[in-house]
Amino acid sequence: MNQTIWLTLILFSPAVAAAVIALLPRENKALARWAAFAASLIPLALTLLVWFAFDAAPVAEAGYKFVERRVWYAAIGSAYHLGVDGLSLTMVLLTTLLTPLAILASFSVEEKVNAYMALFLFLETGMLGVFLSLDLLLFFVFWEIGLVPMYFLINQWGSEKGERELWGGMKVSARTYASFKFMIYTMAGSLGLLLAIQLLGVVNQTFDLPSIVAQWNSLSNSDTLLGGWASVGAVKTWAFWAFVIAFAIKVPVWPFHTWLPDAHTEAPTAGSMILAGVLLKLGAYGFLRFVLPLYPEQSNQYAGVLAGLATMAIIFGAFAAYGQKDFKRLVAYSSVNHMGFVVLGIAAAARAAGTLDANVALNGAVLQMFNHGLSAAGMFFLVGVIYERLHTRDLDAYGGFFPKVPVYGGILIFTSMASLGLPGLNGFISEFLVVRGSWPIFTFWTALSMLGLLFTGAYILKGIAKTLHGPENHEAAHHLTEINTRELWVIAPLMALMLWLGVLPGWLLGVINNAMQALFG
Repeated sequence: MNQTIWLTLILFSPAVAAAVIALLPRENKALARWAAFAASLIPLALTLLVWFAFDAAPVAEAGYKFVERRVWYAAIGSAYHLGVDGLSLTMVLLTTLLTPLAILASFSVEEKVNAYMALFLFLETGMLGVFLSLDLLLFFVFWEIGLVPMYFLINQWGSEKGERELWGGMKVSARTYASFKFMIYTMAGSLGLLLAIQLLGVVNQTFDLPSIVAQWNSLSNSDTLLGGWASVGAVKTWAFWAFVIAFAIKVPVWPFHTWLPDAHTEAPTAGSMILAGVLLKLGAYGFLRFVLPLYPEQSNQYAGVLAGLATMAIIFGAFAAYGQKDFKRLVAYSSVNHMGFVVLGIAAAARAAGTLDANVALNGAVLQMFNHGLSAAGMFFLVGVIYERLHTRDLDAYGGFFPKVPVYGGILIFTSMASLGLPGLNGFISEFLVVRGSWPIFTFWTALSMLGLLFTGAYILKGIAKTLHGPENHEAAHHLTEINTRELWVIAPLMALMLWLGVLPGWLLGVINNAMQALFG
């Protein structure tokens, strides 16, 4: 097979499949489900081909491999430019792995199955485009494309329970509120991002990322831009914050996180799996791919602010998770807590780029992105399993389920321990690397974040205790059945990877480390 089109095939095969599935007979729901699942395996298989061929592939430019470039919009210097390094390939692997599992988890969906599956596959193309694009304009197109399918997935297939009151006393369904909040927050951040991208394109006469990194960083801060209206230093600072705010909302970093619990709570189970597993990683990827290389001086200058916000996310995310009675909302706030460690590692790298400590923190941050994708997707799926049976997520309505569903209980404990960071499972390795790398650089913030790490154990154990232990809730237990075979096929690959990365993380860390060394020395 011609390697020069592998990335294009990975990128657009889900979109082509989505178009086909949307045209299938609506009454044949089983056909739509299995067609979507089979189609989602194609980009996974292609990604594995790229993964195994990656080390032997020649470096085309600026450390990227399997580069594809075609004229797209020559008048403004924009091209269809794709490529991967160890960072983007790791995120592509995570995306193509979680999508089939999320689709398999969606087999219980009964309403508008064709549209649901088509939107899910179209969402996969949007996410993959962000990770594969090496042109800023192309990146922004895919960044925005991902909003639309997730909006409809939450709005149309989200939880049917609950209402929210808006200003003026108007009431809307909770899922309508959550979907609009998700859309408005992300689009608000994207406006500044688009303006900053346009600025970079105008100044550098190209939207090609490797070219912009080289040209942009060669400008002196004392030079003037925009007809002498502003200095390079001032323009870089404003553009830096435009990028940072857009990506901080997506991560999300405290205090930009308030859209996340609502979106997670109201989204369908598979939507929450992808939202936590991949969509949150787009923001962290943006910091690593764009903010740190394009704005090294500003990143160093404001790294302390970023570290402080990351620490607040770790602490307040853990506190908020502990205070929840809704099991899904507890897991949602845990994502704020865990992604805080990713941002802390990025902040450490911004302050001390090129040092050993910074590289350790960066390796931990990227590995944490992958690990959190596995454990968060697993946790949201397990919440969905019990919700499908009991139709409630209220922890006070649970209790004493372990004797009734021992297999489910064992899986929940295993996945919870991976999320907790138990040694021997994947979460421990990545969080340890972040803390080890960040400690010499941001000692105060790292020490303070340990308070959040303490409460991570508290909210994880609360979730387990409320669900599996204590007196049996007879009314709920009466409707409870053991996890079924299809559901085991969803969670088993995630559990295998959690254990594998906890014991032997070298196969992934080696790829990540080479990318971080190439990017940040």
